[in-house]
Amino acid sequence: MTEFEISLKQHFGIAGTQELKAITALFEQELLKKGDFFLETGKKCDRLSFIQSGFLRIFLETKSKEITQWISTKGYFVTDLSSFIFDHPARWTIQALTDVEIYTIRKSEYAKIKTVLPKWPELEKQFIVHCFTILEDRVFSHLSMTAEERYYFFFENNKELFNQVPLQYIASMLGMTPETFSRIRKKQLS
Repeated sequence: MTEFEISLKQHFGIAGTQELKAITALFEQELLKKGDFFLETGKKCDRLSFIQSGFLRIFLETKSKEITQWISTKGYFVTDLSSFIFDHPARWTIQALTDVEIYTIRKSEYAKIKTVLPKWPELEKQFIVHCFTILEDRVFSHLSMTAEERYYFFFENNKELFNQVPLQYIASMLGMTPETFSRIRKKQLS
């Protein structure tokens, strides 16, 4: 069983081997080179992808700064959900920070999952609830933790990112200036 199949089983609770094979057949393997765009702000997102390897940065450029919303890593799904589901123009730009291997399902194929797996609506709902809970935890940490606490919590759970992506992206994602991030990092390293 591939890592992708294992993740589908874990995220969605798909038990049957035939169902799993039928769903994975709807995905295509893609390779993105460092710097390639998965999606650009303002365009429609017609795909949902599972990250097999590498890092994708989800960000938005405003008039005054660039805001990193998240850095997606191996084992996670990536899309602009509002654009994918509701056909809105994408709010986020998604760019490869490294070479990235992904498994992608197009929106037209995604609609076929419920014919392959009749219990899909319930599994999809559980997955979305799981994602929403992660988002709630992130909002709670931003509201309840100091910048230093956010830094240490994120560092403990994502050490691999600190040596592989530009630190200003992590600072932005944590809601702090590069100067604050640098001060906290220096304190941690001493």
